[in-house]
Amino acid sequence: MEYKFSERVQALKPSAIREIFKYAADPTVVSLSAGNPSPEAFPSEAIGEISARLLRDHPIDALQYSVTEGYAPLRNRLKRYMKETHNIGREFDDLVMTSGAQQVMDLTTKSLCNEGDVIICEAPSFIGSLNSFRSYKVRLHGVPMEEDGMDMAALEQALREEPNARFIYTIPNFQNPSGITMSLEKRKKVYALAKQYGVMILEDNPYGDLRFEGEDLPAIKSFDEDGIVVYAGTFSKVLAPGMRVGYAIAPSPVIQKIVVCKQGSDVHTNIWSQIVADEFMENYDYNAHLQMLRELYRKKARFCMDLLDRHLVPNKITYSPIQGGLFIWCRLPEGVDMPDFCKQAVLRKVCVVPGNAFLTDEDEPCQSFRINFSTPTDEQLEKGIKLLGELAREVL
Repeated sequence: MEYKFSERVQALKPSAIREIFKYAADPTVVSLSAGNPSPEAFPSEAIGEISARLLRDHPIDALQYSVTEGYAPLRNRLKRYMKETHNIGREFDDLVMTSGAQQVMDLTTKSLCNEGDVIICEAPSFIGSLNSFRSYKVRLHGVPMEEDGMDMAALEQALREEPNARFIYTIPNFQNPSGITMSLEKRKKVYALAKQYGVMILEDNPYGDLRFEGEDLPAIKSFDEDGIVVYAGTFSKVLAPGMRVGYAIAPSPVIQKIVVCKQGSDVHTNIWSQIVADEFMENYDYNAHLQMLRELYRKKARFCMDLLDRHLVPNKITYSPIQGGLFIWCRLPEGVDMPDFCKQAVLRKVCVVPGNAFLTDEDEPCQSFRINFSTPTDEQLEKGIKLLGELAREVL
């Protein structure tokens, strides 16, 4: 039979990261390509205790259908927490629980964009979000990244050139894949430009709680007095990604449309995991847990950067030191074939993610690749980066 697929999906390609995972599944391969939290980060004992109590004392609450907006105690707790700790949420805002932050990208696009509209994105940016956007047949306009966030001149030019731009997508903290953190000055400028040109902002912040160096910066949503920012948060990087609990904070009319779209997608987010997240925040020391994660990733990131300084930098592969998050963006010298370098690395039993996978146009030239330091053990990190150094020495 000849299968005829919808126009929406005909042009979609498999995620390059997921394709690389096929190689990374080989136990002899050192995977520096994942984006997973460290296995040491999961509060599995607490999650087990909460789940046992829940299924013993209130099993129907965890097993029955629930409301699309989300578990009311968790929604209310998050509204208070985000207002008190991050100044996020105004009278005109509301909050909906989602199946991970990834669903916020999907439902926001579904709610705001028509076919042929434009989404302005950082270049590079998170491949999962880019593919969500592409599935709605929008056009992506990439804005180059500088060391402190998007190039503001290029962003304003994009806004002038794209009258059908619907929103600006940004990951301001420890961006995936580049690890870049947007400066306070640029956060304010992005907001001002969005307001000036009448577009919204989709602020994706999965890594904000994982700052292990430097001072916290305010979220763009904390400036939002005009109802133009959709904020995407998640428990995936601070509790467990398998629980699939995220949330959106946005103006109420936007949330209402997201809720309707979600009803046609998955009815509601996993209610067991929402209750577990709420109980964890209420009855366990959530701030102490976050501090544990920061200490864990501080040690792993420093260890990784020391290895990069030892094995890659002397071979002309550079990187920008990070202050948080899970990723480091490495740059090959001009003239080196980056995709071939990544393929040769796989042949040597180490996986990294080629940088062009994160571009709005994967055919654009790119000299970078992404490595992840949170998932591998120290021994795997040392072995993998040493193998990359040996390859670099031969290639360069």
